[in-house]
Amino acid sequence: MAAEYNADAIVTLESLDHIRLRPGMYIGRLGDGAHPDDGIYILIKEIVDNSVDEFIMGCGKRIEISVDQEQGVSIRDYGRGIPLEKVVECVSVMNTGGKYNSDAFQFSIGLNGVGTKAVNALSSSFVVRAVRDGKFHEARFECGKLKSEDAGSTDERTGTKISFIPDPTLFVNYRYKMEYVKKRIWMYAYLNSGLSLYLNGERYYSANGLQDLLLNETGEEKLYDIIHFRNKEIEFALTHSDQYGENAYSFVNGQYTSDGGTHLSAFKEGVLKGINEFSGKSFKADAIRDGMIGAISIKVREPIFESQTKNKLGNTDVRGPIVAAVSAAVADFLHKNREIAEIVLDKVSRNEQLHRQIQEVKKKSRELTQKSQLRIPKLKDCKYHVGAKWPRKVEPKTTMIFLTEGDSAAGSLEKRRDVDNQAVFALRGKPKNAFGESFEMIYKNEELTFLMQALGIEESTENLRYDKVILATDADVDGLHIRNLLLTFFLTFFEQLVLSGHLFVLETPLFRVRHGRDDIAYCYSEAERDEAVKKFGRGTEITRFKGLGEIDPEDFDEFIGENMRLSPVTLDNMRGVPELLKFYMGDNTPERKEYIMQNLEVVDYE
Repeated sequence: MAAEYNADAIVTLESLDHIRLRPGMYIGRLGDGAHPDDGIYILIKEIVDNSVDEFIMGCGKRIEISVDQEQGVSIRDYGRGIPLEKVVECVSVMNTGGKYNSDAFQFSIGLNGVGTKAVNALSSSFVVRAVRDGKFHEARFECGKLKSEDAGSTDERTGTKISFIPDPTLFVNYRYKMEYVKKRIWMYAYLNSGLSLYLNGERYYSANGLQDLLLNETGEEKLYDIIHFRNKEIEFALTHSDQYGENAYSFVNGQYTSDGGTHLSAFKEGVLKGINEFSGKSFKADAIRDGMIGAISIKVREPIFESQTKNKLGNTDVRGPIVAAVSAAVADFLHKNREIAEIVLDKVSRNEQLHRQIQEVKKKSRELTQKSQLRIPKLKDCKYHVGAKWPRKVEPKTTMIFLTEGDSAAGSLEKRRDVDNQAVFALRGKPKNAFGESFEMIYKNEELTFLMQALGIEESTENLRYDKVILATDADVDGLHIRNLLLTFFLTFFEQLVLSGHLFVLETPLFRVRHGRDDIAYCYSEAERDEAVKKFGRGTEITRFKGLGEIDPEDFDEFIGENMRLSPVTLDNMRGVPELLKFYMGDNTPERKEYIMQNLEVVDYE
């Protein structure tokens, strides 16, 4: 019987209470710090964004950030400082702030007055201290509730300091991975030339903006000196390498838009138009973009983002100005730098020839699916896509696909998956080693062709049909080998998919420890197994899972549902990756064998 629905069922929450009840609406995800987009990093971002906005307005060239696993986070800027009489309201009352006033903040990252309030609400301890004209106002909160205030005179420099500790009841067992924090701070430095950021005392500074970013990303792999352009509202940098695929970074008002948006599309269109104008030819987009490494940053007065996490820009009015500025700058640079222009046109011409060959192979490969009414063998799609025009361009924020090892594992996953959002693709044995292969050769491989079609990435990773691509292989040597072969495939031809944070590894339990009918523990290590045995006591039954196909379908509920453990495959950049792949996946058996022998761990079982 349904619960009674009357006036007593209507509840009004205080604004910060609503943030605590529905944190995903404000910071995207909670997590424990294992993924770079987990909430503890978003909390840092929200506060640093405000400090960077002060720098953008010409106030304060230094930001000090302290991150401690136990003591929490502290961020101090030397901007204008929050007006003292509004300190409490600015950090605790929704839709309150100076960014609604375009004169006070012309190009801000945050415009809706939510970010700092979310940090306050989701922190067990939150302290804000504003200093202006020799006076300060400090307020202390716990879980968004005001606990105390203090005010008086001070000789401190004008600015704002915010300290917080994420609430451990929300962010369970969280730990900061400093490499994720450092990458975010470097992005702030690249996007704000002249700003000094200090993370735990270490300075992060960039004099040349996006040019420095691309130099760090490409190293010696770039084919020519970076094309760099900057004016008041647009900055971009561009080069090519001999690698496959494209790698692009996009930013709005200093915010990294990991899912791109209209500004990134306009940038690519501008590059295409500029090269075609210079050359007098009509190159296609894929010939220009293959091997391209670029970055675009724009400033917009009224940015329209997809969500509070600001991953994708939706403003349509930016397209025209960006295309015009980028195309003119690219054409002008090529006219003034003829030697570089020759390298660019040679690269594009080679790409064009390659893609003509690929199109012929693609045409033949499509016949395989057309014969079966566009059905891809070994793919059990989710309902989100079933019936859609193929390939379907979507915003797949909740969808995922498991790449499994054989039909046995796929069968168990199919029986217990969430059919609305979880798809399964079964590999037929070990896929081809993609290292050293050409795109043409890859498209001649039936299995990899079906995989590309299933993911929707034949033409571009922008058409990726799933938010998460999950490698679900056995926890043994063969499974690890298959995982490495897939990683090699993605890193060689579709590195943007990895760099954008869409690739994951499914962690599956090694043991099931059972005591009676009701006490069951799934253990991912020997230490967890021993702890479960100790907890249950005598009479425990231990099952060692040798492969996914040996796990009962009902057991899958425990690790592909709410308790699913995913390890993200993360890369700061592609520098050194080709060399790494060559060593581990290339034809250098003696060197690799010697490395294995030197690093072999000898275990004494006696």
